[in-house]
Amino acid sequence: MEHSYRFAVREDVPLILAMIRELADYEGLLPEVVATEAVLGEWLFDRRGAEVLFALAPDGAEVGFALFFHNFSTFLGRGGVYLEDLYVRPEHRGRGYGKGLIRQLARIAKERGCGRLEWWCLDSNTPSIDFYLSLGAEPMRDWTVYRLTGETLARLAD
Repeated sequence: MEHSYRFAVREDVPLILAMIRELADYEGLLPEVVATEAVLGEWLFDRRGAEVLFALAPDGAEVGFALFFHNFSTFLGRGGVYLEDLYVRPEHRGRGYGKGLIRQLARIAKERGCGRLEWWCLDSNTPSIDFYLSLGAEPMRDWTVYRLTGETLARLAD
């Protein structure tokens, strides 16, 4: 059965933040969430820095989300879709919502002429890794993620 999906609108910002917090709690990273409704509203809807797609239960309730944005591959010479967060509420897992969200993102990438769909996953998140492998996703070997944030970012910028 194909599930229903919809793109988020500005009025969904409180729900988006709630699901981000639920995901962070699941990953043991809740203290790292500093996003606010105001910041999310600005970046998602004013600046259009990312998009959110909801998976819907048969009654129309939002049961999961995918937050994504476009990146760019110089080797492919075209944009891609980067999945920042994929989350399905625990009581709705195992019903195809996660796979459906990724399928929808693959369709979006194809419709928009993108060359790839990619994401990161915590090495400790074995259930998600197994799920991604079952979809045919390939882990990127020989690549390490680097990041500048907070004081380090500010110091380098100055």
